[in-house]
Amino acid sequence: MEKTHKELWENCLEFIKDNIPAEQYDAWFKDISSLGYKDGALKLLVPSSFFVEQLENRYFKLLAIALRKFYGNDVQLYYSYNQIKDEPSTNIKVKSSKPSHIDTNTPIAPANPFKQEQLENIDPQLNPRYNFENYYKSNSNKIALTIGEAIATNPKCKTFNPLFIFGPSGVGKTHLIQAIGIRIKEDNPQNRVLYVTARLFESQYTAAVARSKVNEFINFYQSIDTLIIDDIQDLIGKQKTQNTFFHIFNHLHQNQKQLILSSDCCPSQMDGMEARLLSRFKWGMTAELERPDFELRKGVLIQKAEQDGLAIPEEVLDFIATNVTDSIRELEGIIVSLMAHATVLNQEITIELARNVLANAIKVNKRQINFEMITQEVCSYYQIDPDLIFTKTRKREISDARQMIMYLSKKLAKMPLTAIGTRLSRTHATVLHACNNIDERLAFEKQLQEDVKKIEETLKN
Repeated sequence: MEKTHKELWENCLEFIKDNIPAEQYDAWFKDISSLGYKDGALKLLVPSSFFVEQLENRYFKLLAIALRKFYGNDVQLYYSYNQIKDEPSTNIKVKSSKPSHIDTNTPIAPANPFKQEQLENIDPQLNPRYNFENYYKSNSNKIALTIGEAIATNPKCKTFNPLFIFGPSGVGKTHLIQAIGIRIKEDNPQNRVLYVTARLFESQYTAAVARSKVNEFINFYQSIDTLIIDDIQDLIGKQKTQNTFFHIFNHLHQNQKQLILSSDCCPSQMDGMEARLLSRFKWGMTAELERPDFELRKGVLIQKAEQDGLAIPEEVLDFIATNVTDSIRELEGIIVSLMAHATVLNQEITIELARNVLANAIKVNKRQINFEMITQEVCSYYQIDPDLIFTKTRKREISDARQMIMYLSKKLAKMPLTAIGTRLSRTHATVLHACNNIDERLAFEKQLQEDVKKIEETLKN
């Protein structure tokens, strides 16, 4: 069933209401009504000529988008208003106090109200170092990186709009979202790309409020083609800023503009963020950047070392990648520190130097030794099939290896005797006897001492 002109205008008003603050809607749109729509001509009744001026100067773009959405591209807009010939405050009687109804005979809006004006270029605030070329790929970031590259390659495809990237600090969120913006800007120089942190967005909004420039602030952000906001969780608890961002988000999304957001947590964990914003964050694609795996950590080290012209031995790279596990930022910092130490001290880069650097920068991860590791290493050392350890066989070589596993599980893995016995289908008493037996033999068997020493060194390194 075809909608009436009043229903179409009500739809427009709902759209406008979702894209500007409530106080602005109540002031400038609430009292506007539709007089009719025929042959592509829409007549709106506004309170006064002042309203026409304000609508044209402040809300023309939003109004044009709303009309195009519900009436089509060929709509022509006409305003009508009640014009009072004399100001009532003059207290001068006129022949007729009834206002005369005047139609404007020509459109107040331009002949083509949807022609986009040319906007000046803006500084996208992107760091050229954060590009795809130096973003190392691994399984821990594969999904997020693939989606980011898809958006950057084809920004007109809005399947992933918004793109919401989340993960702990230092895993490469800022690098990835800026890389998307850089690629879009490289391929489409006219695209208005802007990167901004949520804290800066909040600061700008606060300043706009203080200077009564909120409308200009909103209009600027609604003109962006690709808006990238980093650390969006920093808007939590900032209700007025969230409300303003909601309208900006709606406007950009409705007009097929790309939104890219990053956070240290997923939307479901963002307590204090408005529900209507959280629901919109989930409209597109939510992708997690996990903590860097070993492959990624080592790749970042190699890449950073090459960029800095630093030759780092393989064993040093492995040592750093094994012990610095939380943050890519920390890995890059370690390389810088290594280079400084090696240059100032005129030393080669060794594991010992790396250990000293790491001791000053982070807490080196201690390898957690468990029952499975001990079993594997003991069997490898004695060249025994691990499956035989769990059988009932009493062959000397198997029995000795089994006792060694019991002894080291108690000593290195700090396992209770009962837990060790459960793993090997032995009693508490059997495990206790095995541990005491090894202790007694260590006092006078040099070969056993050597065996224990070598196995422990392998497990601890």
